Order: sequence, then structure tokens, then C-alpha cells
Amino acid sequence: MTRTTDRRQHRKLHTLRRLGLVLFAMLLVSAEARAIAAPATGTVAQLHREGRWLVDQFGRVVIVHGVNLVWKRAPYVPPDTAEGFTAADAAWLAEYGFNGARIGTLWAGVTPTAPSVVDPNYLERWDRIVGQLAANRIWTQFDFHQDQWNEIYGGEGAPYWAAQRPAPFDSLPPVTPEFPWGYWTPEQAVVWDNFWANRDGVQDGWTAALRAVAQRWWDQPYSMGYDVLNEPWAGTEYPDCAVTGCAEHYRTELQPAMERARVAIRQVDPSGLIWYEPQQLAGGRDIPTFYGPVDDNQIGYSWHNYCPQIFLQSRGLPLTGVDGCADYSNEANRRALQQGDRMGAVAMMSEFGATDSVRALAIDTDAADRNFTSWMHWAYKTWNDPTTADTNQGLFLSDGDLDSVKTEKLRTLVRTYPQATAGIPRSLSFDAGTGDFRYTYDPRPADAPTEIFVSPLHYPNGAEIIVDGGRATAPGDDHRTHIAPDGSGLVSVMIHDRHPTG
Repeated sequence: MTRTTDRRQHRKLHTLRRLGLVLFAMLLVSAEARAIAAPATGTVAQLHREGRWLVDQFGRVVIVHGVNLVWKRAPYVPPDTAEGFTAADAAWLAEYGFNGARIGTLWAGVTPTAPSVVDPNYLERWDRIVGQLAANRIWTQFDFHQDQWNEIYGGEGAPYWAAQRPAPFDSLPPVTPEFPWGYWTPEQAVVWDNFWANRDGVQDGWTAALRAVAQRWWDQPYSMGYDVLNEPWAGTEYPDCAVTGCAEHYRTELQPAMERARVAIRQVDPSGLIWYEPQQLAGGRDIPTFYGPVDDNQIGYSWHNYCPQIFLQSRGLPLTGVDGCADYSNEANRRALQQGDRMGAVAMMSEFGATDSVRALAIDTDAADRNFTSWMHWAYKTWNDPTTADTNQGLFLSDGDLDSVKTEKLRTLVRTYPQATAGIPRSLSFDAGTGDFRYTYDPRPADAPTEIFVSPLHYPNGAEIIVDGGRATAPGDDHRTHIAPDGSGLVSVMIHDRHPTG
């Protein structure tokens, strides 16, 4: 997508206002010197952190219900076709209230041939999709996705130059069990140990690629920042991770690497959200995580929720009912909020689902509502995913046909919910069976009203909106109602199906 003249002019003027004469002289001396001015709050539609909340440019608390868009096969970006992603897909997401997308800007696509050698064509291909999402007011997270490191090991993510096989394993063909068992091989352990140790400068190459992505999209409207590494594997410490959570790995390897990524991004983006993920096993086991405080007020904690029973059910194993996942999901939300608080970060469930089990999806989304948790469902389309535990992960029976949507799955994920609140949320619930919605919040000043997305799937007789402490507009064509408070007291909103009379 070509960037508009207005945006270029805004960026130039905004930068010049922040540059002093000294920095200007430095730019004349060194072509590599560059100073980036952060857009003031309210000037660009981007999400930032205030305490535990995501907050938009108008000062409203935002809850994100989104999807993952990760094309894991070369060229690592969806094509402009019905099977891939087009403007029709972005409009479809907005129509059903999905206001977020975690997009797989893979390291292998950013610098495919050598460290710091950026492929501008790859970024341009994603720019098309980023623009389509922004045009539909969909918040975008740039995800450095990986699974099992590289295609050599049956995965994807790292470029081939960063996947030189270590000795003595390189004397034999690689062992490639299906996902996720490939992580447990001795060679994967050494590959990750080498990454954490920055052997041969591999970690330097990773941070340089992150910096290139931030350079491209630091001022992108509807950005919600950078997820710097999907599901990092601990290496040879992984057995300890499965039992204790491996605090030492966080202290000596994981958090220092995240800090290096943060510093690289801050060289070109002074204010965008930077999301840290826990070690990979934390997404599917009830174990603690050990990130400490981060000296940056725009940090996110990107966590995954994959209940073990759901995984076992996807493998066709008996005695794996998903109802036990309710306690697991509630505890996962609680643990994520605590971890975010320790870090000084806002938490988001950036992956869950990967299943057609409507009951499992209901458990996770209900728990998210109770905790005001933003989420990204895995995944929008299946896209011939080579690294998934369940091939029933997409929303459609056929990726190229939006009319083939899985209706019960969609009805569970499409929810009436507060997309943006001019205030602080206090309670939230939604019944996917009946459409009954209840929400309370304490109002506070903001530059735009509270917006509640009203599901187009749950009110066959029309949605009745009842507000105590305020007033509501009728939902428009975008399925949103605006709420204005009558005073400073608690606002309570109820929405349910308007039953026919007579």
C-alpha cells in the first residue's frame, strides 16, 4: 500500500519539530544517524498501555477480539487471492466485530539471505494487508512467528542463514517429528542454546530484523506494536521448564534477549508497544513464569492458552473431556495478569483455540470476558499450516470461500463486547447461546464515546439496549452502539434479544 502524502508530511513536520540544531548537524555528518519523534497521544490511531489496560488515541480502554494471520510457507505472506487475504477478508472481519489481527511478519521473510539485508518486497507485500486492516479500524500486531525454528526441522520462522545445523548433528539427516514433538529433539535444544548465546551473531541478526520491521511501521495507524518472538523454546533447560517454569532461563537467557530486542526497536520506535512472550511450555501447562520488571512503560505480555485436554482431544485420545479446561483457563488468565503486573506490562491472550470444539472456545472466551482479556483466535484460515496440533483451526471449511464459515464456531467467537470504553471496566459477561450481554464501567473523560459492538448473529428480533446511568444510540450499519453517561456514577449496559410481541 502506498503511503499517503498527508502521512508523509505529518511525519516530516512532526520530526522536525523535535529535532534540535545539534541533531540536525549530526544528520549532516552521519548518514546513519536518525532521530524519530514519537507521535503525541491522540495524533495517530495506535494502542498504548496505561496500567493493565490497552488505551487508544482518544483515551478509551480498548478490548481486542482478533485473529491470527500467519502464512507459514514461503513467501511467508498471504497472497492477494480469495484463498489468501484480500480487502474482502478485512471487511468480513470488521463486519463480525474482529478488531485485531496478529500478522506473521516472519524473520525469514524480512532478512531472507543475510543478516541486516532487508527484503523490501516482503514488507511491501505485508503493507497491502496492513493498509486493508487499518482501513477497517483493525488493530495490528506485528508477530515474529516461529515454530521449531526453520523448515529444516519441519517448522518455520528463522531464515536459512540462521539455521546452520550444529555439530555433531549435521553429520546425519535432521530428525523431524511432527509438531510439536520436534521441539523435544536434542538438536533443537542445541539450536536454541546457540541462539540464546548469540553464537555466530544469530541473535544480532534477529534484533536487526525486528528493527527493520519497526522502521517500516513505527507510525502505522492502528498498530498495536511488536510481538518479538513467538513461543521461545528454552533449549537444554526445557525439562526444568515443564516442571518448575525454569526461572533461571528467564533470568539469564530469555529476559536479556527480550531486552536486546526492545533496545533495537527503541532505536527507531520510541513509543510503540513491545510484547514479550513466556517460554513455550507456559502456553500448555499450569506453571509459573518469571519475567521481572522492564524499564519501559510500553510493554506487553503476549501469552497463549492451550488447555492440555483440548490438545489431547485433537489427537483423538479418550477420556479427554474439555470441561476441565474451565479451571485451567481461569487460572491462566489470573497468572497472566499477575505476570503483567510484575513486568509493568499489559497482558493479551495472543493465541487460543486451534480447534473446532465450540465448548472449548466458549470456556476460553467466557474466562477472557470475566478478566477483560483481549484475545487473538488461532486462526482466521487454515492456510495449509505445517505446524499445528489440530488441522480444524480455521473459521472456514474452505479458505477461499467466506460463505463456508463454520457457523457454530463463528457464533461463539462473535460476541457483543465493549470495543472502546470511556472509563474503567468493572464487570463483563456475554452468553453466546442467548446473546444476553451485561457490562458495567466507571466513566471518565475521553475524546470519544464508549463503543459497544452488537453481534449481528444473536438478536434475530433486534437488540434491546438498556442503560442505567447513561443513554445509548441505536446500532448503526457497523453494529456499534455509542454510550454516553448521565453523570459520573457507574454505567450499566444490558443488551438482549427483543422478543416479538402479540
